[in-house]
Amino acid sequence: MPITQAAAAANRLIEALPRTDRRHILAACEPVELAFAEVLAEPGERIRHVFFPTTSYISLVTPIDGCASLEVGLVGDEGMLGISLILGVDISPLSALVQGEGLALRIEATSFRRELGLSPALHGVLKRYLHVVMGQLAQSSACTRFHVV
Repeated sequence: MPITQAAAAANRLIEALPRTDRRHILAACEPVELAFAEVLAEPGERIRHVFFPTTSYISLVTPIDGCASLEVGLVGDEGMLGISLILGVDISPLSALVQGEGLALRIEATSFRRELGLSPALHGVLKRYLHVVMGQLAQSSACTRFHVV
């Protein structure tokens, strides 16, 4: 199924790319429907796909003591699932669970790594995104420690 310009614009990371780079990565992506409560990743599993949510959102959850879990992040149309691949890490550290059903663009991890090597613009956009995610995690940790919810 061809990916429309409107679908691409629905993910802000892809939209931030120059037109040529955007077209190139979109050619490697396929639109998928994500279902509520669908598990996209588990800790310790190899990352097989990268997801760029468009109308869906994905909860990032870390297990605690094998019986409890804590949501540590949420990925929507501003981001992607599989960001550790830009660091060369292909094992998921977290569970990824669909919390908001909808559409996403999916690309195989091997194709994503190839695109990353071909596009300095993609690499740059994703490094900035990773920087933002790290800041959000730090802020979330501080709030969890010092504020009562």
